[in-house]
Amino acid sequence: MNIAIFSGSFNPIHIGHLILGNFVTEFTEIDEVWYLVTPHNPLKDSIDLLNESLRYEMAKMALRGYDKLKASDFEFNLSRPSYTIQTLDALREAYPQHRFSLLIGADNWSVFDQWKDYQSIVENYKIYVYPRLGSRISIMPKFRNRVEALDSPIVEISSTFIRENIVNGKDMRVFLPTDVYDFIIEKGLYR
Repeated sequence: MNIAIFSGSFNPIHIGHLILGNFVTEFTEIDEVWYLVTPHNPLKDSIDLLNESLRYEMAKMALRGYDKLKASDFEFNLSRPSYTIQTLDALREAYPQHRFSLLIGADNWSVFDQWKDYQSIVENYKIYVYPRLGSRISIMPKFRNRVEALDSPIVEISSTFIRENIVNGKDMRVFLPTDVYDFIIEKGLYR
């Protein structure tokens, strides 16, 4: 099976994440998208990061009922900080029956050369890059057989925007799967 790894903090997971995963499974050769909830991205600040178990719980809620989209806590048991190359290699070892690729945004692709062992990622795993407003997808000729720019919908919803507006008492229901929104309100998260 072809599995695309969509790794992120998902703080919280929102409808933009679901739209992208659905697009990838319906319009590429990818069979499933695994949403790997990361304990902490080494390139991001963790000051407003919810506990990983809560974020994973929300991801499971959001993806319930979507057969091709799966929530994963695989990185929770890896050494920290978690680096993508280590995660991909560990996944390949744990699930040798699958072929893994990486799904990242154009904003991450523009700084991909800052990722740990980025050349090893490109050499060993296919990369799908989805568009983001304000970020151009430029793929060097030597990577074109391993990196594919997707023509997916651009949904510019950010988890930061959602968190900030929940704090400000705004109704963010339309941006989140219903179960996730209800969970956030019930638990008083991001307040």
